[in-house]
Amino acid sequence: MSAEAIAAGRAVLGIELGSTRIKACLVGDDVNDILATGAHEWENSYVDGCWTYGLDEVWAGLEAAFADLSAQVRERYEVPLERVGAIGVSAMMHGYLAFGADDAPLVPFRTWRNTSTGRAAAELTELFGQNIPLRWSIAHLHQAVLDDEPHVRDVRFLTTLAGYVHWRLTGRRVLGVGDASGMFPIDPRTGDYDAALLARYDDRVEGIPPLRELLPEVLTAGDAAGALTPDGAALLDPSGMLQPGALLCPPEGDAGTGMVATNAVAPRTGNVSAGTSIFAMVVLEHALADVHHEIDLVTTPAGDPVAMVHCNNGASELAAWAGLFERFAAASGHPVHADAVFDVLFREALDGDADAGGLLAYNHLAGEPIAGTDAGRPLFVRTPDSAFTLANLMRAQIYGVFGTLALGMRILADEHVALETMYAHGGMFRTAGVAQRFLAAALNAPVAVGQTASEGGAWGIALLAAFCAEASTLDLTSYLRDSVFASAAVDVATPDPADVAGFSAYLDRYRAGLAVERAAVAAISEGKP
Repeated sequence: MSAEAIAAGRAVLGIELGSTRIKACLVGDDVNDILATGAHEWENSYVDGCWTYGLDEVWAGLEAAFADLSAQVRERYEVPLERVGAIGVSAMMHGYLAFGADDAPLVPFRTWRNTSTGRAAAELTELFGQNIPLRWSIAHLHQAVLDDEPHVRDVRFLTTLAGYVHWRLTGRRVLGVGDASGMFPIDPRTGDYDAALLARYDDRVEGIPPLRELLPEVLTAGDAAGALTPDGAALLDPSGMLQPGALLCPPEGDAGTGMVATNAVAPRTGNVSAGTSIFAMVVLEHALADVHHEIDLVTTPAGDPVAMVHCNNGASELAAWAGLFERFAAASGHPVHADAVFDVLFREALDGDADAGGLLAYNHLAGEPIAGTDAGRPLFVRTPDSAFTLANLMRAQIYGVFGTLALGMRILADEHVALETMYAHGGMFRTAGVAQRFLAAALNAPVAVGQTASEGGAWGIALLAAFCAEASTLDLTSYLRDSVFASAAVDVATPDPADVAGFSAYLDRYRAGLAVERAAVAAISEGKP
């Protein structure tokens, strides 16, 4: 049946450009049936004070991930991957991709990880009366205006990474509303950019075209967003085997596809995505009473309001520590696979003290706006009487991944935002019962992990692509609830009172120790002894 669906061109392809991996995911007639996956490892570069990815790396990585998937299809099903029924593209949200009249990029891609837009974000927050984070595209544009960068006068199109890839595949300059909400504020009544705020910005800034002319058209989940062109097919598959014509859904950000992949698009639900960054999305029942610089107001792919707690720093520092132990094992003559290293270290953390024995870990490789830092210095801190054991070390490191996130979530709790269940996805949840348990303690809320947790956004955008065929009769919430997750196996961890108390004590130290983190940023320059 799977081979027949592939041969008939009914399979659906999801592609996500994450911060460390580009993933491709192919699903069958039953979208829970993952037929094949492909991946390509990549990494951002820090060039001239800017976190970036080269656009040539984007296409090389997409080609490699698609080739990996195609080879898997041929090996498993003995049919070539020549046609697909629908395609979805997802990528890291926010950032700044600016193009001129000739469609050439004007400056290198500025990713979400850059924190050089403080003045612009502050001005826009005051102008709009809502929080404008450092990462948002409008903050990057306005900072370029404030800095009088020469390229600004030539800008004719702004988009996100997902929007850029979709544009090249289809020729259409569009964006899903969830991703668009990380470029410029969305009016929840219209599902489009807030017209009053667009006018307010145009009145403030001279020398560039009206902002609406620069931004992608906003689409909602279920809308048709173009078809794969011959040139687009060649970008994914230079061998020429992949045929054009597949329908594409609106391109989305990784936050939105994470919500879809975890069935967290209805009010009183939320999800946590843990990767290079970590963020929580909570679907709102009511507007927040106050403006909080720690909280972004974005939307689901269907356009419903969401409170987002976004932390620039996620599991990268944890992975660095795991890599150190992996190297130790190899140097000792007993090499251990990276996945097994993570499994051993995570399970060891279960034996740690509830408060991590007085140890403290900061995972700040980059600036962290919620913590008030504009640069990162990873730190591990202990007092002489701390219980310095491997179990406590690893518990502190995992707690550290959730530290800044917990600070933001405390604000939502104070705003009386109701949360029945938090769904989690990302690679660090593959070891059952560890990160999930500690996240439940950090949030003091049940945390659910599904079988597809490690597939993440690539599967989520495949669901959105498949949803296009159902959107005329179902809304997104109903589609996910009744057609995708009705019989899905989900493991739920409820907060353990001892863990909750232990993490609370850890967070008190974490908050107090931020002074040490800020001092390290001020005292230690990058690239210098």
